Amino acid sequence: MSITAFLGNRRPNAFDPFSLDIWDPFDGFPFPSITSNDRPSTRIDWKETPTAHVFKADVPGLRKEELKVEVEDGKVLQISGERSKEEKSAGDTWHRIERSSGKFSWRFKLPDDAIVQDVKASMESGVLTVTLPKEAEKKNADVRSIQISD
Repeated sequence: MSITAFLGNRRPNAFDPFSLDIWDPFDGFPFPSITSNDRPSTRIDWKETPTAHVFKADVPGLRKEELKVEVEDGKVLQISGERSKEEKSAGDTWHRIERSSGKFSWRFKLPDDAIVQDVKASMESGVLTVTLPKEAEKKNADVRSIQISD
């Protein structure tokens, strides 16, 4: 047994401290783990501004008709889609296939201050942007001290 089999065929990288992980004998037990090649890699950022929650998803090569943005029960934002495989012709010889294909879905539990009725989605240059406005911060109620009588 070679050392690379023991280390799980990971390539060490001096600049990545996590690339030197030791092989885990329980990895995939009882179910195989999902690797990055098993689903399309869609990167999503979520930022909160003073006025809104903003989600940005990298979806290069997809049209807006291939994406779905839904809010379930006013509490969960779901962004999903499907990236189709390129059709193989009989005369083609493939030398490398790295682009992923398949269905993807991301779900986010929304905070209580999100106004889901006013959600907006737009797409530009392969980036899907979903914006949920926030409720204005509620001011603290005026507090008045009450004297306790004897």
